[in-house]
Amino acid sequence: MSHADTVIVLDFETTGLSPQQGDRAIEIGAVKLENGIITDRFQQLMNPGFRVTSFIEQYTGISNEMLSQAPSCKTVMADFSDFIGNSSLVAHNASFDQRFLIAELNRLHRPFNTSFACSMLIARRVFPEAANHQLGTLVAHTNIEHDGVFHRALADAEMTAQLWLKLLQKLQQQWPALTVSFELMQQLQQQPKGALDRFIKRQLAT
Repeated sequence: MSHADTVIVLDFETTGLSPQQGDRAIEIGAVKLENGIITDRFQQLMNPGFRVTSFIEQYTGISNEMLSQAPSCKTVMADFSDFIGNSSLVAHNASFDQRFLIAELNRLHRPFNTSFACSMLIARRVFPEAANHQLGTLVAHTNIEHDGVFHRALADAEMTAQLWLKLLQKLQQQWPALTVSFELMQQLQQQPKGALDRFIKRQLAT
């Protein structure tokens, strides 16, 4: 059983939505949490080998000129694979980031054998009263301080890490006897909405 407050929180910026359609990562940002404290960071632009659209340039603030001077995806992702090791991973809308992480690691013939949890799915269960569960909305809902930068990888990873700690804090405050492991968070994200109380009571009874 692993501690939920010792994880790596990551975020990709990409050329589009689907690695299966040829889209690539153009930036990775990640923070390492150990016992709820940020102890390390990883941030790097990466050159996908082709020009990105003007929409992506405007959406992310990452220009083709910036990418032309960046190291290749291959170089960056090899370094990032070493950075994450076998840590538990967290991302907001994790299925998106997981798809790109696996696709980029497959290109390097590096195995993917770590576990992911999704702060967005968990927030839907823990903060059902939020207007929606986009990262920016949840940052405002939980009063996380930020500098107004969204859609850059390290800034989003930092905010997601703070949100993750807010989720753990809320669960611990509401159920002080609960052991909040990473595995419990993974199970929680799969519960039907509105079933949080029932799920937690079942955990406490075992």
